[in-house]
Amino acid sequence: MPRLPLIALAALVVATAATQPPALSKRAKRGLIFAQTHCASCHGITANATSPNPEAPPWDDIANQPGLTAITLRTFLRDSHNYPEAMNFTVDRARVRELADYMVTLQRPGYKPSI
Repeated sequence: MPRLPLIALAALVVATAATQPPALSKRAKRGLIFAQTHCASCHGITANATSPNPEAPPWDDIANQPGLTAITLRTFLRDSHNYPEAMNFTVDRARVRELADYMVTLQRPGYKPSI
């Protein structure tokens, strides 16, 4: 096989791998499933998603706030986001941890949140 097609194939494999999302832990997968069911009607819950509700920030904007960690995000979600007037459900502690674990997978170097 000529070298040029092999080089092109290698470049394609590297480019594809670079665009794949990181592998999710079991807890983060559960967070994504919960988010798809309960949060996606208002928030953009995946990378580069637009929120259906313009007042609800996309999660990659939240996840990429300076200094944000899974721990600080859990505190935020637990203490300030269970507003019955904004949502018709509450998020229990186990789901908060799963959501935070998923949300931090949206962090990307150089991302500039719009909020």
